[in-house]
Amino acid sequence: MCHYYNSFKYFYILNSNLQMNLSERIESFSKLGEILRESLEGKDDLHSDSLKRLIDNQQYKNSWFTPGNVRMSVRSIAEELTNDNIAKWCSSYPGLENQPEPLNVGIVMAGNIPLAGFHDFISVLITGNNLIAKTSSKDPDLIVFISDLLCNINPGFKKHIFFTDKTLAGINAIIATGSDNTSRYFEYYFGKYPNIIRKNRNSIAIIDGTESESQIHDLGIDIFSYFGLGCRSVSKIYIPAGYDISILNSRWNAFSDIINHSKYANNYDFRKAILMVNRENFTDTGYLLMTENTGLSSPVAVLYYEHYESPEYVLQQTEILKEKIQCVVGTSHIPFGKAQSPHLWDYADGIDTIEFLLKKKVAGIL
Repeated sequence: MCHYYNSFKYFYILNSNLQMNLSERIESFSKLGEILRESLEGKDDLHSDSLKRLIDNQQYKNSWFTPGNVRMSVRSIAEELTNDNIAKWCSSYPGLENQPEPLNVGIVMAGNIPLAGFHDFISVLITGNNLIAKTSSKDPDLIVFISDLLCNINPGFKKHIFFTDKTLAGINAIIATGSDNTSRYFEYYFGKYPNIIRKNRNSIAIIDGTESESQIHDLGIDIFSYFGLGCRSVSKIYIPAGYDISILNSRWNAFSDIINHSKYANNYDFRKAILMVNRENFTDTGYLLMTENTGLSSPVAVLYYEHYESPEYVLQQTEILKEKIQCVVGTSHIPFGKAQSPHLWDYADGIDTIEFLLKKKVAGIL
C-alpha cells in the first residue's frame, strides 16, 4: 500500500540513486493498464471483484458517480495505458531520460467526474517526481485504488506517492484544479510556488449539417456522459442557420434514461421551471432542455445552442472564447463521441504538464 500521512513532518525525498528509470516507469503504467482492462472484463482473478465492488459502491458516496460513469472513466484510462501509447507520449520529452533529484509536487484533485486527477497523477510519477496528493472529498477512493495497484506492480512507487487530507506542505510545485472561485483560493495560498492552476472550462460542438445519424448519436455521448459535469462535456453546440433542432432529439432518445437519475431529474425540473417563469423559448425533450444562448456553461440538464451564418463566425467565436473552451468536437475537430476519451498528450487547458515539470527541474528548484 502507498503512503498516507496526516502530516509531512517526516516526509523525505528519495536519493536519486534509488529511483526507477524511465523504462521501468513506462512498463509499470503499461502493466497497470493491462490489469485494469482485464479486471473490467472479469478476467483478472486477483483484482476483478475488488474493482467491481469499488465501481458499484461509489454511487453511495457520490450519487453522480453511477457504476456506468465510473466504469467509463476507468475504461478510458485503461485503454490509454498501453506500452505504445505511453512510450509515444514520453518520446516527445528527451529530458525524461535524465535522473535529477525529484520534486515534491502537490496535486489538488478535482471531483467533478471519476478519476479527474489521474492525468496529473501519472504526469508527476512518469517524470520521476514525488506525488503529494490531496484527493477530492467527492472522489476519495478511486485514485487510491489505482495507486495501490501501481505500488503492487512496482513497490518502488511506494516512496513516491503520498496522500493527505490536510493542507499540502513540503512541496516544490503545485498543480491544482477547481472552479473559478477556488482558483482564487489556490492563487492566494500557492502563488509563491511554480504552479498550474486550472479554472472552469467547457466544451463545444460544431454541427455543419452534413453529419450522419451515427455522428449525431455519438455527439450525445459527449453531452450526456458524466451528466455533463466534466470540462470535456459538451455544454453548447453551434448549428447552421435553418438547422432543424428536432433532428437531435430523435437521435438522442437512446440517452433518455438519464432522466431516471434523481439528482439529474431535480436539476431538469428546476431549470425547466426557471425557463418557464422567465418565458424563455426552449425545446423540451423530456430529458434535456435545449435553449438558444450565447453563453458556454449550461447548467445540468440544459444544452445551449447558437445558430451561425458562416463557418468563419464560429472560428471567430472559438478564438474569442478560447480561454474558456476545453475542447471542440466536430467534423474537423475531435471526432463525435471522443471528447471524454483524451489521449495522454491531450492536456487540460492546453498546458503541457510534462514540460512544466521538466522545466522546474531544469530551474534547479531543489
